[in-house]
Amino acid sequence: MRAAAHVLLGEHDFTTFRDTLCQARSPVKTLDVAEVVRVDDEIRLTFAARSFLHRQVRSMTGSLVQVGLGKWTADDLATALEAKDRAACGPVAPSDGLYLTVVSYDPLPSEP
Repeated sequence: MRAAAHVLLGEHDFTTFRDTLCQARSPVKTLDVAEVVRVDDEIRLTFAARSFLHRQVRSMTGSLVQVGLGKWTADDLATALEAKDRAACGPVAPSDGLYLTVVSYDPLPSEP
């Protein structure tokens, strides 16, 4: 899962992981962090970016679960990303168990 998560890093067209009702002007986003950490019986995924598409995180999570279950490889995830086709996405993860933990903004420039 860690190797597969690294496939998602950087600037990509994330159409595969975009909800069909997404209203973002562009599917191109830059994923700055994609980490997979095991803590006891939990697998924790951390994603960070300036912005996300509608259901992008749930879609990426569901696809990474496919890797964890041995149904997909990191190459399969890369192929799905490159497809730019929602049909190539794995099952979308349910919202329960997923948490938005931090939202941060660059500080505004101070006025003279």
